[in-house]
Amino acid sequence: MRVHLKGDAICTLFLLVALCSLLYSQLEHLVPVGNKEPTQKQPSVTPKIFSDPRAPWRPMPAEGTVPRPQVTPIVRRTEVANNRVQTTTPPPLTDSAFNFKRYLLNKDNRNFNLLINQPKKCRKTPGGPFLLIAVKSVVEDFDRREIVRKTWGREGLVNGEQIQRVFLLGTPKNRTVLATWETLMHQESQAYRDILLWDFMDTFFNLTLKEIHFLNWAAEFCHNVKFIFKGDADVFVNVENIVDFLERHDPTEDLFVGDIIYNARPIRVRKSKYYIPETMYGLSIYPAYAGGGGFLLSSHTMRKLSRACREVELFPIDDVFLGMCLQRINLKPILHEGFKTFGIVKPSAAPHLQTFDPCFYKDLMVVHSLKVAEIWLMWNLLHSPHLSCTQKKQVKKPFQWKRKAQITTQASPL
Repeated sequence: MRVHLKGDAICTLFLLVALCSLLYSQLEHLVPVGNKEPTQKQPSVTPKIFSDPRAPWRPMPAEGTVPRPQVTPIVRRTEVANNRVQTTTPPPLTDSAFNFKRYLLNKDNRNFNLLINQPKKCRKTPGGPFLLIAVKSVVEDFDRREIVRKTWGREGLVNGEQIQRVFLLGTPKNRTVLATWETLMHQESQAYRDILLWDFMDTFFNLTLKEIHFLNWAAEFCHNVKFIFKGDADVFVNVENIVDFLERHDPTEDLFVGDIIYNARPIRVRKSKYYIPETMYGLSIYPAYAGGGGFLLSSHTMRKLSRACREVELFPIDDVFLGMCLQRINLKPILHEGFKTFGIVKPSAAPHLQTFDPCFYKDLMVVHSLKVAEIWLMWNLLHSPHLSCTQKKQVKKPFQWKRKAQITTQASPL
């Protein structure tokens, strides 16, 4: 009897333990999810490169770099500012792959730090350089910068006038190779002392930021320059012709010269690279502006434009934006036939002509859309001692029609 009672007690105790375990497990599932959050690890959304303190783009400790007290947050700030509002659920893009809503929300953010500077660039020459060549470039295009350095963008004397050069860059769009580009730009800046790098992302619609930051830099660090040529890296520039042209002008007076475009209309086609909605620009015609392949301006105009750009609302097309700034200071740009920002057009009456001929380029100033090899080749052709554009070809039987006319005249008395 005792044995049976003892067995029943053990079984009852076992069942009670099992029942308690079951109730506990059920109660655990009833606890709200938020209470379990401290014990769970959420996957990281931010890429490793942004969280690694060694990875972000930071100023290099070189002579041409402006020191800053805080280094690590650069990429995070750049990512927020230059991607035009960084959110977890970005609004949908338009068909043109440009987010106008994001742009409008951040269009007033126009002050970005200078990561690499050349503060002594315009102090090398007493009284300042005659001409400063400023070339828009991107970090990845080292080959284009190198060909400019070796050809038309050489520093030194041209026709007795001092020439200096800088390249204008933003941070690369490919953030995963940021540390590699940082090292390469550091070496390039040390070697050539001609890199200006700002911490906005280098995109097509951020070229306006490049415009205003360069004008501010020139007004502060190169105020003693006489003239400025600003252009792209894929142009050929005949610097000798530019110097000859500028020597006939006064740098203390207004001057803005280029391939001026008049009465251009905003493009309303969404798929176009230059699409601008009416909500952003309601007028039917843009102000006169220079084609972005290259233009010239005096130091006096540079300072006036630098001030005007601070007052004009940012516009995503940099050429048009500069035209708005010119309109602000009531300055009409000058059209010059030597600026071919759309390339050399082959005459319809002479389809046999070869436009890639040094004699075409000899009297021009700027020709747009050339490849690296073409820039190198044209430079060497133009500076060849054997180049002659004045020799006339000998014709074996010139003016044969006159001979026929004479025969007709002699035969007429008969």
